[in-house]
Amino acid sequence: MAGGRLAEDVYSAADARLAEADARVAARYPGESPGRRPVHTVYVPASQYRTRLVADWGKQAMRVFVEHGDLLNLDPAVAERVREKLLTEPIEDLRIDFEDGYGHPGDEAEDAAAEAAGRTLATTGGTPFAGIRFKSFEAATRRRGIRTLDLFLSGLLSEGSLPDGFVVTLPKVTAVEQVEVAAEVLGRLETAYGLADRSLRFEVQIETAQSILSTDGTVSVAQIIQASGGRCSGLHYGTYDYSAGLGISAAYQSMAHPAADFAKQLMQVAAAGTGVRLSDGSTNRLPVGDDLPGAWAEHLRLVRRSLENGFYQGWDLHPHQLPTRYAATYAFYREGAPAAAKRLQDYASKTSGGVLDEPATAEALARYLLGGFQCGALAEAELPFEAARLDAYARRQA
Repeated sequence: MAGGRLAEDVYSAADARLAEADARVAARYPGESPGRRPVHTVYVPASQYRTRLVADWGKQAMRVFVEHGDLLNLDPAVAERVREKLLTEPIEDLRIDFEDGYGHPGDEAEDAAAEAAGRTLATTGGTPFAGIRFKSFEAATRRRGIRTLDLFLSGLLSEGSLPDGFVVTLPKVTAVEQVEVAAEVLGRLETAYGLADRSLRFEVQIETAQSILSTDGTVSVAQIIQASGGRCSGLHYGTYDYSAGLGISAAYQSMAHPAADFAKQLMQVAAAGTGVRLSDGSTNRLPVGDDLPGAWAEHLRLVRRSLENGFYQGWDLHPHQLPTRYAATYAFYREGAPAAAKRLQDYASKTSGGVLDEPATAEALARYLLGGFQCGALAEAELPFEAARLDAYARRQA
């Protein structure tokens, strides 16, 4: 190596000066989380949760798709994959709701419902991801939320072990300390039920102004991730609570409102590189009755918009939203897959093509293709490499 003019002590001093920062960055920004990412979360009030819920949702979704699917004007390959999905895995992520969708039926009723829901989930399963949304850690509902989670786990674990893909949802965060305490409570529950350390993880719903910006002007959503002590697996945007809290009238509350985009862009910046995944919210315009065509068109547009903006997950509230969830998602992946595959192959083989991609873009291309494969939009034969190699590129380990 050619000699330079700097002595070793300059290099050593730089390493020593930055050692603490290096460790902090490595701890806080571990990169993309491994494993499958669901394309949606279905929220079902606990009062409606039952053994055959997933199958019933699949049947309803398939019925409306068979009867009215021509309205979607889908490519035949997309339509076939939507049919297959509705038959085999209509719901990817199920959240049994004990918060807004459930209400306040009284302690005795909620106690019984929480234990029963836990037992039903343990004996039924049916989805790759599942969990509950309990009431918030604000003063008025904190004790009720903790008790519901405790009793749900009691019912769940009385029938077996904690299922893979189990996650709980913490709503309406108005202070970062609520996230800290939620993480502590989960740790105590792990001890009480003999669960492995950090086996209980949670998503935080970003549905209050305080969960975006603190009173001191700092970005609280970034603090929320750190306050979770590594237990935060996702940030979910809450369309209607957030919009209403900002004073936006009901007619204009939407996932596509500029206020929503502002919040979600801060979520993206805060979560980038942390391994915390993002979910967009929901639309409460349900595709039923005479409004089916219009509501389907709107849902297709909003899901596609979310995907293009880097939100690969969203909420669904009705069985009739499943066909458009998968139609929009599958079209997004299938339309872009050939070009993405060629760019990744060119990058891997160091072939000069029409686009000069950086390592970070190769990582994004691999994540895109892997996401399409995991949700059923793409077959493994349509991938440029086997899934394991794609996963390595997605986490920049190839």
